[in-house]
Amino acid sequence: MHPQDQDRPPARPDAGDWPETETSVEQSFGPDPLAVRHTDHYLQEYVASLAEKWDEIVDWDLRAASEGDFFIDLLRRHGARRVLDVATGTGFHSCRLLAAGFDVTSVDGSPAMLAKAERNALARGLNFQPVRADWRRLSQQVQGPFDAIICLGNSFTHLFTDLERRQALAEYHRVLKPGGILVLDQRNYDLILDRGYHSQHIYYYCGRDIEVRPEYMDEGLARFCYVFPDQTTFYLNMCPLRIDYLLGLISQGGFQPIQTYGDFHDPFSREQTEFLVHVATKPNGVKAGA
Repeated sequence: MHPQDQDRPPARPDAGDWPETETSVEQSFGPDPLAVRHTDHYLQEYVASLAEKWDEIVDWDLRAASEGDFFIDLLRRHGARRVLDVATGTGFHSCRLLAAGFDVTSVDGSPAMLAKAERNALARGLNFQPVRADWRRLSQQVQGPFDAIICLGNSFTHLFTDLERRQALAEYHRVLKPGGILVLDQRNYDLILDRGYHSQHIYYYCGRDIEVRPEYMDEGLARFCYVFPDQTTFYLNMCPLRIDYLLGLISQGGFQPIQTYGDFHDPFSREQTEFLVHVATKPNGVKAGA
């Protein structure tokens, strides 16, 4: 059990019964933002005003230059054709994969982010297939099997309980074909928790004029702050998953082997890596969701 977990899984709205906060324009954390440690609050974080500015944080051109064709090449090496992007955001990876010829289904739980992603894809002339879905019941909302699932952008750390993480991994496993791969990334929270935060903003959040930093950190909460040149400020509350804990969860979820890259390289040093990408295989002959 991860130390920050509590036996209080949040409410999980059924399809068509999402919280009314889904249409929020501005973020809301209530009177005590540090007490906000539950998964469904992301709907009050990825609001329309943040979705409109998110691409300034990422900077698509700089991010593409920093990671190159890492994910495209990885998926091709594994023979993947049909890809499920479960953390679409504003569509950076979905669009890159679509442009490279993959068949991509693009999932997100935030209607604001998914709408922005659709506009980004249409502007590039791409055949975007958006699905609003919840990882915890993914197999009820998308039609597998898929050759690969990508969960990128440090998105898995929006799950705040051990139970929910296991539920999500079981759903990923269920909709993957035998021999398919799960590509899941994370910040190097070990480094931040143990040594403090340092970033050159070379990978992932490449916007040069945006300040990205943790406002508060403990073993159960990473509250990040995003300040724009016009001083508009947004926050995201995430759970800082340690590397070995997450690797253990993935393995226990029925994925083997697992290969990890640090800042898109292997070998790498954990002490000098900002982001990690785990590539986990669903073995052949294993029943989906086993």
